[in-house]
This record gives sequence, C-alpha cells and structure tokens, in this order.
Amino acid sequence: MDDASLLFLLFMASMLYWTTNQARLTVSPSRSQAFEGDFVSLSCEEDDSSAGWTLRRNTSIDTRAECEEWGVADGSSCNISYIDPLDSGVYWCESREGPISNLVNLTVTGGSVILQSPVLPVMEGDDVTLLCKTKTTPSNLTAIFFKDGVFTGKDSTGHMTIQHVSRSDEGLYKCDISGHGESPSSWITVTDKHTTTPPPTSTPPPASSAGSSPLVSVLLTAGTVCVVLVVMLLVVLVERHVESKLKGARL
Repeated sequence: MDDASLLFLLFMASMLYWTTNQARLTVSPSRSQAFEGDFVSLSCEEDDSSAGWTLRRNTSIDTRAECEEWGVADGSSCNISYIDPLDSGVYWCESREGPISNLVNLTVTGGSVILQSPVLPVMEGDDVTLLCKTKTTPSNLTAIFFKDGVFTGKDSTGHMTIQHVSRSDEGLYKCDISGHGESPSSWITVTDKHTTTPPPTSTPPPASSAGSSPLVSVLLTAGTVCVVLVVMLLVVLVERHVESKLKGARL
C-alpha cells in the first residue's frame, strides 16, 4: 500500500470514529438556568454504549468531577435533587477513548427570576421563544429582555419570540421583571442549517469561559484535528520503518 492510500484510509477511519462514536448531553428540565433547590437531571444519550461515557463537570469548586462526586447516578443519567448556585458550570459526557459530547453551561441562581432559554444550539431559521420566569408567582408577568446588555423588547406575558433566528441573534440574553429582579445571563448559540454537527472536542473549557463558548469550541476542534494528523504521520513513519527492516532482512 502506498503512502497516499494509507493516509486516505487513516483519514476516513478517523472521520468515521469522530462522527459515530459520540454522545449527546441533555438536561431536564430543558433549560440553561435553574432556581436554587430545583431538581435537575442530566443524561448522556449514547450512540455507542461500549464507549464508556462518563458525565463530568467543571465548576468553581471542582474540575472534571464525575457524577458520583456531585449527584446520584441513575443509568446514563445523573440527578441533582437540590441544585445549588455552586453547581453552576460546564457539563459534558466523556468517553474513555477521549471524545466528549456537546458542552452545556448550567447557571443556578439564588434569586427569584430565571430566563428559560434553549440548552442546546438552535438551528438557523427556526423560531425561539424565551420565557422570563419567577420562582414563587405565575410567570405571566411583564418582562423586559436584553441581548448583550441592550434592550430588545418588552412583553406583558413574560415571553419573547425570536423569529427565523440567524447568526446575528447569537449572544448573551437576560430578562428583568419589575419587583422581582433580574435573571442571570445565558448564551444562545445559532448553528447553520446546512452544517452538520462538528466532531466532539477533546478538552472542555473551564466554567468561567462559558460566555466565550463559540471561540473555545473552534479552538478545541482545531486542536483535535492537529492530534489526528500527528497520529496519522506517526503511523506512516512506523510503516516505513517496518518495511525497511523487512527489506533488509530479505537481503
């Protein structure tokens, strides 16, 4: 087999691995913010159960901590019966082979207002509804919404719908209900409708970098590609070395 054919096969094998051997992290209730004391369940939806996926997190109090250190494992899920502001951070599923799932930034507040927004990236062209929700009273209260600190709208029922979202709608969103307070901010990511889900990255960002998640994802994906290329080159070098040894032995 010549070097070009070997490189092509290695490239195809690596792409097949990164696109099939994945997990998807979901959160229930499906929102990126939670009130202190809420019940939250995180689950690894696995494409390949043999990969050995583990749920981990980075917060202000722990790094790469497994479910058993902060929750109760239940199959492929991890349940937090009473979530605390210290549980705010970045969560992901990780396999023993190295790949990780999508990253979920979860924010827990001790206040009385949260912004109910999508946990996962939204697809370009879709409609997205945000809900400004209070902890102790009905949620159909007048709310003011902000994007990147700039006023974007006001609604008497606490809802705001972004129709046909585009990349320009990406940003940090928060809301305010008079007399109750302001929610934390949450980042909303918009993905291209014609772009497939990128391969999982190898290292999650720290909890404090959640606001810059798009840039972090790009850098981590580039790092993964570099690692794959290095491995491919090493395999080629080893094969050449073995071939030269065999030729020498025949002579």
